[in-house]
Amino acid sequence: MKTLIYIGNKEGVKSEANLSSIDILGKLLEGEDYKVYSASAKKNILFRLLDMLWFCVKHRRSADYVLIDTYSTLNFYYAFFVSQLCRILKLKYIPILHGGNLPNRLKKTSKLSKAIFNDSYTNVAPSMYTKSNFEALGFENIIYIPNTIEIDNYTFKERPFDTIKLLWVRSFSRIYNPILAVEVLKALKDKNIHAELCMIGPDGDGSLSIVKKHAEKLAVRVDFKGKLTKQEWIELSEQYNIFINTTNFDNMPVSVIEAMALGLPVVSTNVGGLPFLIEHKKNGFLVAPNSADEFVSMILEIADSNEKTNKITKEARNFVEQFDWENVKKHWIKLLK
Repeated sequence: MKTLIYIGNKEGVKSEANLSSIDILGKLLEGEDYKVYSASAKKNILFRLLDMLWFCVKHRRSADYVLIDTYSTLNFYYAFFVSQLCRILKLKYIPILHGGNLPNRLKKTSKLSKAIFNDSYTNVAPSMYTKSNFEALGFENIIYIPNTIEIDNYTFKERPFDTIKLLWVRSFSRIYNPILAVEVLKALKDKNIHAELCMIGPDGDGSLSIVKKHAEKLAVRVDFKGKLTKQEWIELSEQYNIFINTTNFDNMPVSVIEAMALGLPVVSTNVGGLPFLIEHKKNGFLVAPNSADEFVSMILEIADSNEKTNKITKEARNFVEQFDWENVKKHWIKLLK
C-alpha cells in the first residue's frame, strides 16, 4: 500500500465552505487502497501552516509522495513552505495546480515559483490551460490530470425552456464575480422577460452580503440557498434550466463539469481555462466577462432554440464523461506507482 501526505485546505461537511480538492480527491484515492494523511482543517492561518508542516515531519518515514494543492492567493505560500520542507526532508512532492490565476503568480513571484515547481517530483495541471501557461514560462516538469467527478452520480436531463430559470453554484468570492449574476437577472427583467435566479454557495470573502444588498438595490428577487451538500444542489438543479458561470478568473471548475453532466446548458465567461473546457455552441456557450448584455443575448438564444440546445447539452454530457473517476484514476495510479 502506498502512503500519501495530502496538503490542502480541508473543509469537511460541517464547514461553511464548499468541499475542496483535498476532501474529494483524498477520499477517492483512499478508495483505491492508498493510505492518505491529510492536513489541514485549522482555521487560523499560522496554525494551519504549522499543522501542514508537522504532518510532513510526522509521516516523513512512511510517505511515498506529498500532494500539495496549490492556488494563486494566500494558499500559494502554504505550498511554498511545505515544498521547501519536503526538499529538506527529501520527500517527493507533487503540486496540484488549481488556481486560475496561477500564471500571473508565476510572473509576480518568479523566484518562489521556481523554488516550488522546478524541484518537484512533477507538477499536476488539472487543465490544459494551466499546463500550456506553465510550459510557456519555461516549466517542463508538468503533466495533465483533469479534475474528476463520479459520472454515475449525475443523471442527465433535458430541460424545457418555457420559463428562464437560472442556476449559479460557487462560493461567493470577488474573483467569481457573483454580482454579475444579479445584473443578468435584472437585465432580463428590464426586457419584460420572466426569469428566476437561484444562487448556491457559501460566503468566501464577504461577497454574499454585497450581492444580497445589490439585489435589493436593483429590486430583483434572488433565491439565496447558502451552502448545500453536493446531493442537495444536484436534486435542486432539476428545477432549473440554464447554468451561468460569471467568474473573472478560473481553471477547470468542477461545478461547471457537474452542470454539463446534468444536462444544464452552461453559459460561462470566456476566461482562464473555460475555453479549454467549453467549445462555444458545441458543448456550451462562452461570453465576454463582465457583460450582462452578452449573457442575456445567449440565454435568450438558448431558450429560443430548444432542439439545438438539447443537442449541445447531449454533446456536453458526452464530453465530460472523460472526467469520470474510473478514467481519471488511471492517470493517478500511473503517476503514483
